Amino acid sequence: MDSIKNRIEELRRLLNEYNHQYYVLSSPTVSDKEFDMLMKELEALEATRPDLADPLSPTQRVGSDISKGFSQVKHIYPMLSLANTYSVEEVDDFVKRVKKEIIGEDCALVGEMKFDGTSISLVYENGRLTRAVTRGDGVQGDDVTANVKTIRSIPVQLQGEGWPEHFEIRGEIVLPWKEFDRLNAERQFNEEPLFANPRNAASGTLKLLNPKEVSRRGLDAYFYYLLGENLPCGSHYENMMEARKWGFKVSDAMTLLRTMEDVDRYITYWDTARKELPVATDGLVFKVDNLRQQLNLGYTAKSPRWAIAYKFQAERALTRLQYVSFEVGRTGVVTPVANLEPVLLSGTIVKRASLHNADIIRTLDIHEHDMLYVEKGGEIIPKITGVETSQRETGAGAIAFVTHCPACGTPLVSAEGEAARVCPDKYGCPPQIKGRIEHFVGRRMMNIDGIGEEMVNDLCEKGYLKDCADIYDLTADQIKSLYVKGDRIAEKILKSIEASKSMPYERVLYALSIPYVGETGAKKIARASGNIDRLMSMSEEELTAIDDVGPNIARGIIDFFADERNRTIVERLRESGLTLATETVDEAPASDILSGKSIVISGTFDRHSRDEYKQIIEHHGGKNTGSISKKTDMILAGENMGPSKLEKAKALNIPIVDEISFLQMIGEE
Repeated sequence: MDSIKNRIEELRRLLNEYNHQYYVLSSPTVSDKEFDMLMKELEALEATRPDLADPLSPTQRVGSDISKGFSQVKHIYPMLSLANTYSVEEVDDFVKRVKKEIIGEDCALVGEMKFDGTSISLVYENGRLTRAVTRGDGVQGDDVTANVKTIRSIPVQLQGEGWPEHFEIRGEIVLPWKEFDRLNAERQFNEEPLFANPRNAASGTLKLLNPKEVSRRGLDAYFYYLLGENLPCGSHYENMMEARKWGFKVSDAMTLLRTMEDVDRYITYWDTARKELPVATDGLVFKVDNLRQQLNLGYTAKSPRWAIAYKFQAERALTRLQYVSFEVGRTGVVTPVANLEPVLLSGTIVKRASLHNADIIRTLDIHEHDMLYVEKGGEIIPKITGVETSQRETGAGAIAFVTHCPACGTPLVSAEGEAARVCPDKYGCPPQIKGRIEHFVGRRMMNIDGIGEEMVNDLCEKGYLKDCADIYDLTADQIKSLYVKGDRIAEKILKSIEASKSMPYERVLYALSIPYVGETGAKKIARASGNIDRLMSMSEEELTAIDDVGPNIARGIIDFFADERNRTIVERLRESGLTLATETVDEAPASDILSGKSIVISGTFDRHSRDEYKQIIEHHGGKNTGSISKKTDMILAGENMGPSKLEKAKALNIPIVDEISFLQMIGEE
């Protein structure tokens, strides 16, 4: 008897069962420590028996760092969309139409939650997950099996018995609110763009090329439809109850409905109860339960006649305004913020919402302690959409925009051509000073690890930092004086400050907080100017000749360097050893083989990154463009080129060049 093989199989069975109990049933039966010990034992045994390797083993669910992109797979059954309704009356009309077409038969419906994520289709053979495919265009989608295997709530090996030898199950990949908030907190700390909503985050995560990162994101999945030749039941509801026994996460909201009244009550209940769910939803789905009746009702060109979606209205809450605060950003713009009585909205507690500018306050006619309507509409950033004037307090005064900076008392000025009010005291207003320093040390700028918002505030309050150049004069004693464990913190920060001196010129430009100069603009300006001395002497005409630099950006650059304080900062940064020049402007082109050619890059590559290819194209005289048009001369296509780009390229008869051919074209072996 092979004792190691038996133990490996037993451990895999146990760990799959414990995963199911934890991620699907939310009822763990073993401690995290016990689970980890069993996992380590399995890893050790598998290492001794490579002949028993299994890609669906629990040890493989963290994903690997290797992926070659996605291939397209045709769906066995087309993934159609559902017709949408927006009122109870429209749903009732759907029920009436269905019952009218199925005369003389009972017709039960199944009510389901419409989860707000990204659709997925899984194929199982002999109880094992063999393929996971996105919706795509409904006919074919991306094969994302490697990523889906990392989602702990999806069974890779089915439990129980009675499943068909071959079947397909449809569901929705979602990102729970808790994980969504965690990821956005990380992205905010790293100064990366926030995910707009869990749906976008789930969809983007599923398309990542690194399954290990997918595993870290915390995706979840719910399943709602079974397809195949030998399904266990003729009832959609009963099939999903069987799927639940096999290990699939099927929502408890799935309910059998027999009358119109059942349907209406279901809508009324979930219109409120959905707000307590751990994941985002945007509606309900109603399906005819009997599979034979589904078949008889058939399909339109785009959707089944036996199912319909009911979309919830954008989630809206009414809550009281406590007060309006006015906050100053690093550019001096003063933003009014409504501070609210806490209210639950789309799974999160909302306490604050931006009012943007004076025009918004005036248009909404907001008064003190008004009852305000707050919406998310699926987005992460809450917004004030209206005022319930019937509940306005007697004698409540209208909210007036401040006339002086709330931080330094300087009279505000109106930004030219904009509704924004700005504090003009750039170098004396504490929030602006701190904001520019926080921007300077950010990950996408100088990437000085260990100096965050709190530390910047402490260093400024102590007088150690007055501008970004002071960072390079910080001493270990100054940092140690702020913290109990100052030795370790000081060592880490000083090491990171030293490393920042090697950041390229374009990153320094972006870090300086020059008005209107963003990350992309800084790269183009750095490349065109070559060094900061040349940039400081360039005229508006010379600046606007740079690609994507308009009059506003040009004037912002000129005004910035016209101020002697900024020039002094530049000189101090130079003395500290920062990189204030780039070699690219003086480099002779490698060749002119791509001269005059507009090139679009699409897909993923083995030899170079996309950014490297952009530089290579420019170095050989070509021009990078982001979208395909009649003016496009060539497409550099890697693996997983977007199908829409491919179709457009063929329609316009634009040459498509693969990576190897392109490298041969420019003479790179």
